[in-house]
Amino acid sequence: MAGAAAKRYARAIFELAGEQGQVEEWARRLVTVRDVLSRPDVRAVLTNPSIAVQRRQDAAAALLEQRAGPEGVNLARLVVGANRVRDLDTIIEEYGRLADEAAGRVRATATTAVPLDPAVTDELVSSLSRKLGREVRLESRVDPAIVGGLVLRIGDRVIDASVATRLQQLRRQLAGV
Repeated sequence: MAGAAAKRYARAIFELAGEQGQVEEWARRLVTVRDVLSRPDVRAVLTNPSIAVQRRQDAAAALLEQRAGPEGVNLARLVVGANRVRDLDTIIEEYGRLADEAAGRVRATATTAVPLDPAVTDELVSSLSRKLGREVRLESRVDPAIVGGLVLRIGDRVIDASVATRLQQLRRQLAGV
C-alpha cells in the first residue's frame, strides 16, 4: 500500500511541478525534504504518535523553512500529517521516473562484479543512448556473485551477460538437462 500512496504523491507533485515549470527545482526540493526529515533523530520525533500532529508538522516546518522554501514546508506538513515520512525515498524514486519519462530519458542499471571504470561507464551510456535513441541514465551496482561480465536492466528488459549465468548454462548442458 505504501508504494501506491507514494506513487500518488509523486504524481501529484510532478503534475504541480510541470504546471509551474519547475520539474528540476522540485527534484532538488524533494531530496532536501527527505534528507532533513529522514535523519534518525528527526524521524523519531516526526513519527511519534504521542506527539500531536500539529506539533510534528510545526517541527518539520521549522527545520525546512530556510532550506526548502514554502513549497518544501507545505510538502513536509503534508507528509508528516499523513504519516508518510517513511515513503519519501519511494516518492523521490517515482518522481524521478516520471521526470525521466516526460523528458524522454530512460533509466538503466548495470550490475558488474567489480566497479566500472568511469571511461567504460561513459562508453556504455553512449552506446545505449545511440541504440535506444534516447538519453540514458545509468546506475552502476556491484555484485561479486556474478563473477564477471554484466547484467543490464533497462525498464522491464534484462540482458544477462554474466559469467555466473554462462557457467550455470554450461552446467545444465553438461548435465544433459
